Amino acid sequence: MSVAAHSGAGKTTLSEALLVASGALPRAGRVEDGTTQSDHTEAEKQHGFSITTGVLRLNRDGTDITLLDTPGYADFVREIRGGIRAADSALIVVSAVSGVEVGTERVWATADRFEMPRVVVIGKMDRERANFYAVLADIRASLKGPVAAAFLPVGEGPGFRGVLDVLAADPEEVPGELRAALREAREGLVDTIVETDDDLMNRYLEGEEIGTDELRAAFLRAVHAGSLYPVLPVSAETGVGIPELLNLMVEGLRSAPERGVLTGLDGQTREPTPDAPASARVWRVSVDPFVGKLAYIRVWSGTIRPGDTLRNTTRGVDVKPAHLYVVSGKDLTEVPELRAGMIGVLTKIPELHTGDTLADPAHPIEYDPLVLPDPAHTVALFPKTRQDEDRLSAAVARLLDEDPTLHFTREAQTGELLLSGMGDMHTTIAVEKLAALGVNVETGVPQIPYRETIRASAQAQGKHKKQSGGHGQYGDCHLRLDPGEGTAFRSEVVGGAIPGKYLPSIEKGVGDAMQKGPLAGYPMQDVHVAVTHGSYHDVDSSDLAFRTAGALAFRNAVEGAKPVLLEPVVLLKVRAPASFTGDLISDLQTRRARVQGMDPEGTVITITAVVPQSELQTYSADLRSLTGDRGAFSVKPYGYQDLPEHLAKKVIEARKAAAG
Repeated sequence: MSVAAHSGAGKTTLSEALLVASGALPRAGRVEDGTTQSDHTEAEKQHGFSITTGVLRLNRDGTDITLLDTPGYADFVREIRGGIRAADSALIVVSAVSGVEVGTERVWATADRFEMPRVVVIGKMDRERANFYAVLADIRASLKGPVAAAFLPVGEGPGFRGVLDVLAADPEEVPGELRAALREAREGLVDTIVETDDDLMNRYLEGEEIGTDELRAAFLRAVHAGSLYPVLPVSAETGVGIPELLNLMVEGLRSAPERGVLTGLDGQTREPTPDAPASARVWRVSVDPFVGKLAYIRVWSGTIRPGDTLRNTTRGVDVKPAHLYVVSGKDLTEVPELRAGMIGVLTKIPELHTGDTLADPAHPIEYDPLVLPDPAHTVALFPKTRQDEDRLSAAVARLLDEDPTLHFTREAQTGELLLSGMGDMHTTIAVEKLAALGVNVETGVPQIPYRETIRASAQAQGKHKKQSGGHGQYGDCHLRLDPGEGTAFRSEVVGGAIPGKYLPSIEKGVGDAMQKGPLAGYPMQDVHVAVTHGSYHDVDSSDLAFRTAGALAFRNAVEGAKPVLLEPVVLLKVRAPASFTGDLISDLQTRRARVQGMDPEGTVITITAVVPQSELQTYSADLRSLTGDRGAFSVKPYGYQDLPEHLAKKVIEARKAAAG
């Protein structure tokens, strides 16, 4: 069962409370103290929030439950999506103070994608300014689906002291101030229940009174099927509402064998039972400094035993795990088998990667891959010593193996080593992991890969003539440059003024000259070049002479072709509570953004804009500050645009100063 929410909503504290209430833990740890079962890594203790998905095991009334406590920060989307994908159902946690936030919407959409049954927990009910009914309205307005209150709070804030079962409570026996709310909630819940059952609906519409026991049974069936999402208030700190939540998890949410058949990419199916052919998916990979590589798997069908040969159908290789483990918190426990529905760990198998499918070689199947977004934030890495530089590639390879949402490249134009992730927190944690692997780097803002182009047509001659005894060098060509999309080269020479064998050399010379534009020495693009005329010498002409002439002609022509400096732009999508719309638009205007559209949905808005890359280099931290960590964004390359003249002048001056 995945526990998912926006950062700070209280997932980890709720998970601790569930462990304590089930007897799996004697007392709850605290996130602030770094003593929780989920947040056990040094990085999580240091930063005070979840970075990895914690795997927790408990038992309630004979039912084994595995909780996957996912991070809240969108930066760690690989952990979030992997944890949700590995589960059969979800607890979506919403703060009674903050309400629905961008992270809530994201995990809800992921649960929708996999048609997951879910329970909505309104947590932090004991906090000042907690408001169950306002947040319930927020949920209904913002999140799609059949949401209904199954329990109501008795008191709010520091006065939160209990919960009322909407179906079971008698309005005449509750405090007077709760009667109207209970009647309204029961009416809404009953309406939602009968909509999931045609027989009940017909009887209900005919005016028949449906008994509480029958409604309860239909309610549990609907929760089990994912056709009703019950909402209940809790306080993980005081424990109020936690027993009711545990009971609902056991009674209402489906078990692994009840999820229905599983379908592979080729249409094959598997029953999610222990006696079916074995299949599993790697939903997470981590590298432990002592144990080595850990592959977290969800067994979808069959039973896996030590020594079994499994086919990695994603990569076409066979593996044979010698040991099988289950995990709870930081503790690995060896087990004799992993059955359908279990979360297990395989160790020291380098061929396993996040998203891989494992299957019985006699019955191969491959499941859909884990879809992950493109990186949104990039930093330049500068190794502190030569030894760090030598070790960097191997250390980064380990990070990328563990986390496929990290990207590492060398920017061809600037020569910088670039590490890209989902946000500034993501890259910060990655750099800390590099240090733990013995590689120390400093980070900086990447250089912007500006380009140059032309905005007018121009012609010029390039003649290379040199006599130094013996054979000389002679090449002569006339070029015409025109603005145009992409780069093109063609010949308009007639009458054999330049033999065809020299045209490739002229083209190479043009390519040489385009590597350094006339304004600031940046590569040029979107220039169409035509060779219009020229001359040659039977003895002194050569490929080298015409290559030199081609470069000279291009440089002569480009000066008169109105060269301009170009800057890279990206397509930015920002999602945040609609209340921040004005602040977001104002901020984007200061970044020279061109807003393309605004798409409101419930209490959240998505703003799409084209923004210069140079204006977004600190956007991850800036957006967090602007929205109180309630916004998220993504970027995609969107080409180049003219850099305004006053800014171009600064770039050109800085470039010349750097060149000495």
